[in-house]
Amino acid sequence: MADLTTQFLDLPVKNPVMNAAGVWCSVASQLEALAESAAGAMVTKSCTLQPRDGNPEPRYRVLDGDKPFGSINSMGLPNEGFAYYLRYAQRHDYEEKPLFVSLSGLTLDDNLTMIDSLKDAVTPAILEVNLSCPNVPGKSQIGYDFESMDTLLAEVSSGYQRPFGVKLPPYFDMAHFDEAAEILNRYPLVAFVTCINSIGNALVIDLASETTLIKPKDGFGGLGGDYVLPTALANVNAFYRRCPNKTIIGCGGIKSGREAFMHILAGATLVQIGTSLYEEGPGIFQRVLDELSAIMDEKGYATTEEFRGKLKTL
Repeated sequence: MADLTTQFLDLPVKNPVMNAAGVWCSVASQLEALAESAAGAMVTKSCTLQPRDGNPEPRYRVLDGDKPFGSINSMGLPNEGFAYYLRYAQRHDYEEKPLFVSLSGLTLDDNLTMIDSLKDAVTPAILEVNLSCPNVPGKSQIGYDFESMDTLLAEVSSGYQRPFGVKLPPYFDMAHFDEAAEILNRYPLVAFVTCINSIGNALVIDLASETTLIKPKDGFGGLGGDYVLPTALANVNAFYRRCPNKTIIGCGGIKSGREAFMHILAGATLVQIGTSLYEEGPGIFQRVLDELSAIMDEKGYATTEEFRGKLKTL
C-alpha cells in the first residue's frame, strides 16, 4: 500500500487531503467533523474581524444537470468573526492534525489586528491570508492589485514575524504569474501558496426560467468544480516552478483520487476539496485517499514525494 504521509513546513501530516477554506468549516460542529474525518489537515472559514451574514440567498448552486460537475457561489464571506475561530484554534488537537486559520480582513488594518491577536495567542495554528475574495460586493481582490499585495505582505511579514501563507486568485496571463511570483519571492516568511480560489464573476443561466441561478451581484459568482480544474492545475504548476522555496497547496476541481494525483504531480504538497466536499460531506476524504492510493499502487509510487512536481512536458 502507498504511504500517504507527507511533510508540510516541517510538520508531519498523515495524508495530503484537506478541506478548502469556506467549505464545511464555518461553525464549530463542522470543524469538529473535519477533525474527526480522514483529512490530513483542515482550515477554518476565511474570516473577517467582525461576524458577517454574507450575501442574500440563493448564493450557492450546484451545477449538476449535465457533466461537467461544478458550482457557482457568491457567499459574501459569511462567518462567525475572528474571535470565534481563534477560540476554536486554541482548543484544537494539533497532535491529531494541523489547523490553518484563514483570514480575509476587509481592510489592511483589520488583517493586521487579527494577525496580532493570533500571534499573541501563541497557538500552533498556521496562518493563511486570503488575498482572493471575489464575491464581496464593492471589494476588489488584493491578489489582482500587485501594489496592494506587496504592501500587505510587507506589513504581515513585519508584524507576524513567523512563516505564513497566502491564498491566491487564479491568474490567466504568464506576465501575471511572473509578477505575482516575484512579489511572493521577496518575502521569505511567505512559506506557502494556495492555488486557487474560485474563478470570479462567472454567470450561469437557467434556460427554463431565463434567470440567473444566484441572487447576489446580479447572478455573477465564483465558479468551482470541474470547470476550474485546468486553471487550478496551471496555477499550481506555475507557482511551483516560479517559487522553488515555497510550498504549494492545490485547490480546484478535486472530486476523486485522479484529480488529487494531478495536483500533486503539478507540484502541490497538500490538496484541498471544495465543491465536492460541500455536496458529499466529510466522508469524501477517505474515498479520495483510497482512490489516490490505488492510483499510486498502479503506477508503482510508494510515496507522494516520488511524483510531486514531476509533471512531464512534450
